[in-house]
Amino acid sequence: MNGIGGVANLLHDLPDARAAEVVETLLTGRGIRLQRIVSWGQCSPPDFWYEQDEAEWIMVVAGAARLQVDGDVAERALKPGDTLFLPARCRHRVAWTDPTQPTVWLALFVAPDVSPST
Repeated sequence: MNGIGGVANLLHDLPDARAAEVVETLLTGRGIRLQRIVSWGQCSPPDFWYEQDEAEWIMVVAGAARLQVDGDVAERALKPGDTLFLPARCRHRVAWTDPTQPTVWLALFVAPDVSPST
């Protein structure tokens, strides 16, 4: 076996996320975790903030979402292809996801000292 995984499509066979957001870990390794998240109208509970020890890079693959970053005046609207890098300990929350269709995210969690190159 050569260690090569099978071909997969992030948009096929989506889980039904209407009742609750679905998080699937696609790969893990030393200091890295990649997840596919499927939302359908979910958002963070009032007064709840994510504040992870890891840095996080997110991409919206399908659908639409708005993120609130602590200290920002406006929410950040994300559409397919949009990415956002969140440094470790950056307080953020999901303010809105599209209630009419699935929003598919990729979330890459990495070591806290990682930063974007652009």
